[in-house]
Amino acid sequence: MDNHQLSFDDWDEVINPPPAITDFDRVVERALTRRGFLGGTLAFGGFSLLASTAMPNPAQGSAAPAVFSFEAIAASTRDTVTVPPGYSAQVVVRWGDPMWSGVPELDRDTGGTAASQARAFGDCNDGMDVFEHGDRTLLVVNNEFTNRGYLWPNKTGDGPSDDDIRKGMVAHGVSIVEIAKGGGGWTVVKDSPLNRRITPETPMTLTGAAAGDELVRTAGDLSGTRCLGTWNNCGNGVTPWGTYLTCEENFNGYFSTSDPDHTVSDDMQRYGISTRGTGYFWAKIDPRFDFAQHPNEPNCAGYVVEIDPRDPTSVPKKRTSLGRFKHENAEAVVNGDGRVVVYICDDEAGEFLYRYVSDRAYVPGGETEGLLDDGTLSVAKFHDDGTGEWLALTPGTTGMARAAEVAVNTRRAASAVGATTMDRPEWVASHPDKAEVYCALTKNQARGGGQNAGGDPMTIGGPNPREDNRYGQIVRWWPDGSDHAADGFTWDLYVLAGNPSLFDDARAGSENVTQDNMFHAPDGLKFDSTGVLWIQTDGNYSNANSYAGMGNNQMLAGDPVSGEIRRFLVGPRQCEVTGLTWSADRHTMFVGIQHPGSRGDGHWPDGGDAYPRSSVVAITRDDGGLVG
Repeated sequence: MDNHQLSFDDWDEVINPPPAITDFDRVVERALTRRGFLGGTLAFGGFSLLASTAMPNPAQGSAAPAVFSFEAIAASTRDTVTVPPGYSAQVVVRWGDPMWSGVPELDRDTGGTAASQARAFGDCNDGMDVFEHGDRTLLVVNNEFTNRGYLWPNKTGDGPSDDDIRKGMVAHGVSIVEIAKGGGGWTVVKDSPLNRRITPETPMTLTGAAAGDELVRTAGDLSGTRCLGTWNNCGNGVTPWGTYLTCEENFNGYFSTSDPDHTVSDDMQRYGISTRGTGYFWAKIDPRFDFAQHPNEPNCAGYVVEIDPRDPTSVPKKRTSLGRFKHENAEAVVNGDGRVVVYICDDEAGEFLYRYVSDRAYVPGGETEGLLDDGTLSVAKFHDDGTGEWLALTPGTTGMARAAEVAVNTRRAASAVGATTMDRPEWVASHPDKAEVYCALTKNQARGGGQNAGGDPMTIGGPNPREDNRYGQIVRWWPDGSDHAADGFTWDLYVLAGNPSLFDDARAGSENVTQDNMFHAPDGLKFDSTGVLWIQTDGNYSNANSYAGMGNNQMLAGDPVSGEIRRFLVGPRQCEVTGLTWSADRHTMFVGIQHPGSRGDGHWPDGGDAYPRSSVVAITRDDGGLVG
């Protein structure tokens, strides 16, 4: 199979495979059946952990009344977006849609040019949010990677042309588009003075612990305070002061070198950087992506980037104090004492969950510069008794020489303090009304027999209770004293995903997973204003073998109190459902559909024999009511 038919995460595992373990279907079944989970504890490998459905945290209160206003829908393999009766889905913007007049529509035969793509909506949209600016509505959307089979339809055996390579480059980054609602629904406002494309060629500022350090000084900027671009932008966040946080994930795959004998340093290998890259060929047109020639350029990628979407002249800032790794999203909350807390995850098998706490408090209307630069980064350690702690990452605790080294080589720092390896920690979501935080652990087939890239064992335990975990789970925790800055917390599992149509052991999942709502690979998480947890999936869409009956990727709604989970949306074939936000009046929900038809069996959203195109859709109620 051509690599352009693989998701970026799958291709990254091809380049940097985890250690092989026993095939899932041949794993020896453990003594515990599902009833062990439902009865109050989940026991694996000689330990037990608290089960969410049996031992609610006191902060939860009593069971809530029904919170869902929609009828659950069935799993589907149709090539369309399916929503409940009484709801409608409308495409707002697609990959390649012009953002300015005079830009041609996407050319099916060529996939467009670098010049046209630079002024059009980017590819493979992911995390997003809506911002109001006076009477204008801005949709800010990450463009994570490219569906190269459609971007480069004329690629020959000699590879893509230089223009095709640059076209792929500028299809990455962030798209900021003004949208307006009319009689036909939401549309892009072409030529808005606020429309902007932020790409791997956009000037950026480095701030925080690593700024100015020798590790980030490059030929392009000897001061170590400036760099170019952002790419592989996955999840997102919003600051309390109204700026956008875009998160760089699989930055490693864009670096390569023409010297196959070049020795890759241990620190670069820890992030999956290899001599061959993952087939984007950026080093062919831009020498900074040849890490043999420019060894510090990779150190300028892998951060959370802050963008002011209301100011098209603003320079994005890479906030290095939030750590360097494969960021999923950044969930920012204001603590009771006013300090800013950001929860962030490293999306790779066996990597870690982090928390940043600012040194000073946020004051609405006050100075915000430095709030994401001056603070303490910590990493989570979970204990099997349902407690956990945050371990500070400092030169003293990690044995590193200086704070900049912690910021640049954060994975090594977290390994040094003995953090808990996690089953691919992805989006984090914080409850809007109380100190209760959730994290999606999407899957980890190496759990129980493998190691992460730093050699840390991925033993069974804590919030990672299943060997060869193909279905994933969602962990949640409560900070001690409802203080997000506290060192300790208690935790449980909100849901253990699985397939109860095939299994009656731990692979069936927890009791709140049934044949009517079963899912796997939870990825995106977000709370709405009413306290409903929305769950988006990025898993195997074969609908076969261990995934039989699960259909295409989907979005579900979860009640944190009762544990009920109900399917709300199913995406088209071979897509990931990712990115979620709402209009200011909450009458529209915006949902991202990424890489539909990525294996060649799909034509959404245009149908017929058209290219499949990553898109943002608007979900509305037919009666005009609130959505979420």
